[in-house]
Amino acid sequence: MDGLEKSLSLPRDPVRARAVRLRRTGTLSGLKWRENVLAYAFLGPSLLLFAIFFFYPMLKTVYLSLHTTDPTGRVAGYVGWDNFSYLFRNPQFLQGLKVTALFALLTVPTGIALALVLAALTNGKTRGIKLFQFAFSLPVVLSVGSASVIWMFLYHPTLGTLNYFLSLLHIAPVSWLVDPKWALVSVSIMTVWMNLGFQYIVLSSGLRGIPDEIYESARIDGAGPLRLFGRILLPLLSPTLFFLAVVSVIGSFQSFGQINILTRGGPMNSTNVLVYSIYQEAFVNFRFGSGSAQALVLFAIIFILTLVQFAWLEKKVHYQ
Repeated sequence: MDGLEKSLSLPRDPVRARAVRLRRTGTLSGLKWRENVLAYAFLGPSLLLFAIFFFYPMLKTVYLSLHTTDPTGRVAGYVGWDNFSYLFRNPQFLQGLKVTALFALLTVPTGIALALVLAALTNGKTRGIKLFQFAFSLPVVLSVGSASVIWMFLYHPTLGTLNYFLSLLHIAPVSWLVDPKWALVSVSIMTVWMNLGFQYIVLSSGLRGIPDEIYESARIDGAGPLRLFGRILLPLLSPTLFFLAVVSVIGSFQSFGQINILTRGGPMNSTNVLVYSIYQEAFVNFRFGSGSAQALVLFAIIFILTLVQFAWLEKKVHYQ
């Protein structure tokens, strides 16, 4: 028995066994502590950048929304909730809310539907299909400024290509960016085209992730193209569509570059979305208190819309 105990290194008394357990516990605690220190060391630079460029501006925005500023932009006094109450009594702000919501309705469903159709049409191994895939993905490489300048020339009332094609069809030219009836539609068309590349790439990736066996089984069962698309592809693509819906809604409420370049909020405030209104209020009129209040209202709207999408749309998502 003594030889067996020595070979197994068994403790001969409870005190020694307790000491071994304490030593092992201390070793595990030290190892866990070192892992936590190493993790925070790697996270440190990211947390510092978030603190400088996200948390501090967010707290500063809350602070400014409760104060008024002088013509030079410096804090003049505490006003509490007056900036927020002023906003909801301001017809221009309410008009901006309406324009922003209409802009989102014009761009989000149209863009996703168009990208879905193009992705379905080019989801194959037909010869020459790569050329179409490249063409439909091309807008993703353009910046907002470049895309806006391109469409500014297309919308030109006399030299623009769009009005030239309308003249070939004996249709009167359209004042795309000058007519209040067409300005928001024109910016929406440009935004749909600009976002098409990203949406097309995401949906094409989702379609390629569907196994070929599912297509073959559906065709064997006699499913036609429309039935295959509606009953099989759409449910399997629902996670991708849900992701695009959330991202596109957030992006539509944050659109600024194309508005600033093409219309500057006009004509007659017909394209004055919330982000451009915030820019005008804060960096043109130097009313940082009112601008910060608008920014917080916009943040609350986006946050609520995202929660609604997760609560309602996610129920219709079919995860594999």
